[in-house]
Amino acid sequence: MRKTSLEWVHRLAQKDPRVLFIGSDLGAGVLESMRIEMPDRWYMEGVAEQHIIGMAAGLAMEGFLPYVNTIATFLTRRCYEQLVVDVGLHHAPIRLIGNGGGVVYAPLGPTHQAIEDIAMMRLIPNMTVIAPCDADEMARVMEASLVWPDPIYLRLAKGGDSIVSHPTDGFEIGKAVVYREPGKVLLVSTGIMTQRALEVSTMLEKMGISCGVLHMHTVKPCDDKMLLDLASEVRIVVTLEEHKRDGGLGTIVLETLSELNVAKVPKVVRKGIPDSFPTQYGSQDSLLESWRLDAKSLVVDIEKEILERI
Repeated sequence: MRKTSLEWVHRLAQKDPRVLFIGSDLGAGVLESMRIEMPDRWYMEGVAEQHIIGMAAGLAMEGFLPYVNTIATFLTRRCYEQLVVDVGLHHAPIRLIGNGGGVVYAPLGPTHQAIEDIAMMRLIPNMTVIAPCDADEMARVMEASLVWPDPIYLRLAKGGDSIVSHPTDGFEIGKAVVYREPGKVLLVSTGIMTQRALEVSTMLEKMGISCGVLHMHTVKPCDDKMLLDLASEVRIVVTLEEHKRDGGLGTIVLETLSELNVAKVPKVVRKGIPDSFPTQYGSQDSLLESWRLDAKSLVVDIEKEILERI
């Protein structure tokens, strides 16, 4: 995803003279072709994330369209005051590309694991939050980002993930995608957890359990209408996210479903990261498995702990 997003920054810069790239202490060779072609619109700053947010906000208010890229934890936790005051308050249309959403940087421990970034960013007024499911959808996100009036936080996965989206799905900020029509169960997911949601749905269907998948690439603004329409037809909604259970997608779904008629509100089960700092080191997949966020564990939990209550 990161490679795709950065390639698109260069492509958009060739198309629109407002587009700038700003990086923070990234490796040698990042967007080298853009640096050579348009050095006046390529900036690589040092370990100074708060500075680049203020820099990007100022440039945005001068009519530019900055695309900022660095590690997600540093882009959110370290820069939160600047994001609120310089970006949100001033409605600065910058694009924040956060590398390693969730536990992509599992080997580096909790300092590098962005497990509360969705919760933090959705609280900022005027901020749009997007988590694409694969590199192909990332390309569609980048294309749409050129004309979006608000600041955007893009949550990137590690790259090399399977491609599950289709060009025919289209892409519209704030418009969720129905990958599979719901039966008794509706899985609501975002980011790469949509890939796991599709695996889980396939496994459950083979067990005779009808299970839909709603991919919410845009976490804010939430597609309230789509969610309410589908949820009113099912008995159980299961949210899947590579994020803490509190404040992220699961919380958004609960907030939205509270608007349903009481008789139609389905049971909601939030599957995510518990409210604690990760204590293990390893791979992204091994940490997700420890939290029972792998496909096999999710199927077991849905079958035993949820579907028996239908």
